[in-house]
Amino acid sequence: MSAAVAAAFFDEMNVPEGGVRAGYEAIAEWLKQAPRELLVNRKLEAEHFFRRIGITFNVYGDNQGTERLIPFDIVPRVLTAAEWQKLVRGLEQRVKALNAFIADSYNGREIVAAGIVPEELILQNPAFQPEMTHFTPPGGTYVHIAGIDIVRVDADTFYVLEDNARTPSGVSYMLENREAMMRLMPELFGSLRVAPVDNYPDALLETLRSVAPRSAPRDPTVVLLTPGPFNSAYYEHSFLADKMGVELVEGRDLLVRDNVVYMRTTEGPRRVDVIYRRIDDDFLDPIAFNPGSMLGVPGLMSAYKAGNVTISNAIGTGVGDDKAIYSYMPEIIEFYLGEKPLLSNVPTHRCREPESLRYVLSRLHELVVKEVNGSGGYGMLVGPHATKAERDTFAAKLKAHPDDFIAQPTLALSTVPCFVDSGLAPRHVDLRPYVLCGADGVRCVPGGLTRVALKEGSLVVNSSQGGGTKDTWVVEI
Repeated sequence: MSAAVAAAFFDEMNVPEGGVRAGYEAIAEWLKQAPRELLVNRKLEAEHFFRRIGITFNVYGDNQGTERLIPFDIVPRVLTAAEWQKLVRGLEQRVKALNAFIADSYNGREIVAAGIVPEELILQNPAFQPEMTHFTPPGGTYVHIAGIDIVRVDADTFYVLEDNARTPSGVSYMLENREAMMRLMPELFGSLRVAPVDNYPDALLETLRSVAPRSAPRDPTVVLLTPGPFNSAYYEHSFLADKMGVELVEGRDLLVRDNVVYMRTTEGPRRVDVIYRRIDDDFLDPIAFNPGSMLGVPGLMSAYKAGNVTISNAIGTGVGDDKAIYSYMPEIIEFYLGEKPLLSNVPTHRCREPESLRYVLSRLHELVVKEVNGSGGYGMLVGPHATKAERDTFAAKLKAHPDDFIAQPTLALSTVPCFVDSGLAPRHVDLRPYVLCGADGVRCVPGGLTRVALKEGSLVVNSSQGGGTKDTWVVEI
């Protein structure tokens, strides 16, 4: 990235007139004194650490092999405690509104009656599950674990880029990144007051236990349900189960009898009260959903609706996190909470609206166009970086299926220095904080996962698209 291009973006560490921003002083001094050989060695040590513990992810359809190591950058990303508290207030507000919207979507749909959200965006949403209609899950909470993607454009402005309310992933990388930094740079870490993240598994377990059914014992049994070792996030599933001290189970390990879920053990069936599922809705129960699923538990939906087990996150939460609903989040927050949003959306054009479609088609060269139900950086067009042929192809898709797309301006995402082959260089980042919501309240782990677009000039941070991760430090100054 050239100096002229880099200057167009907000640098989270360096100020244009020289010097560094609050919170980065010790890091800047350490980088200034560290010889290149030391940085190279620390980078290699980080790679060896992640390989040794087996923190890889799978890429479906990858002809070069299924498992990859997510690149890790050794320069931490810093947020001051004051900046973090500003984010926390907005995140708590947003997750409360998401829960209220999902509950309303499956019950009275008052927001539709008020003329705010079109009913077809709910009923025709592929993630809408009619089986959840007029059913309230234990505790009345739908989204127990949320991953809210945040981007920064200047010193004071953060935008919500995306809401992840189904089965948000990546928290194991946040925890292992911190472990790596404490091992690799203890002198730097020890020089700052960095908020800890290692209590996340305990907080997650407390949240899951807090939403157990009323019929559950005082010490409810929690399990983590995984599709198995071929899933792209299997490492995280096994990691979190181990850290929480709960059983990692597959569908075949569970059975339903008289609308109660049991786990098969060597001592006989043991009742299960809370299932932290990492399986998509359609594969959870072959009786209620996809009859061909070999991953789920026959009869699980019946046990769920009988109020004998809590499923986290609730079935059907995807109705609240697609990109079309995202565009209504400011109105959703105001409708349910009576408050102005504390965190703004990225300005969004709904291509389903004829006027917006015309605008988007005329500005494809400067917009980012995304599939409403897309994820992982796939199915999107980054207009400024696309060829004319690519834009023409996407224009045809938009004209044929406008309801399937939204468009946003190309944001000037902030940058953080990274140690790359050429030395220290700015790279674009986003942030995924993790928000827990249970009967014991709403809490956010301090920092979250910073994802970084390691390719020069790239704005795509997804690991499947060549992105990497950084440790995120919330520091007292």
